Amino acid sequence: MAIENSLNPWAPKVLSILRIVAALLFVEHGAMKLFSFPAPMGMPLELFSLIGLAGILEFFGGLILAIGLFSRAIAFVLSGEMAFAYFMEHFPKSFFPALNMGDGAILFCFIFFYIVFAGPGPWSADAIRKK
Repeated sequence: MAIENSLNPWAPKVLSILRIVAALLFVEHGAMKLFSFPAPMGMPLELFSLIGLAGILEFFGGLILAIGLFSRAIAFVLSGEMAFAYFMEHFPKSFFPALNMGDGAILFCFIFFYIVFAGPGPWSADAIRKK
């Protein structure tokens, strides 16, 4: 009980940290698609394609989510993108995520889905707008 009492006050702050870290990791995936940074994707990017749309959502959606603006709506869209990506790209290769390399897509999907319901936490532009 004592450990719960000492950890519970930190839960909202840790939610903010989870949102920020996941969003910045997501930005990196978008940057790879759009700017070939920090490494190229290995294929030319057509901006008006599914991979181009994914890059835009990942980079700009990730940035907006990192600052915590319109967090629930953005997280909902990004969660859907990752569910779509998993079933389009990973699932056809194998049922097992460890074999189809879809672990990341699943984790992003469910982290963002959690943010839809939990909100962005206190360290966010949404929290500032509420005050």
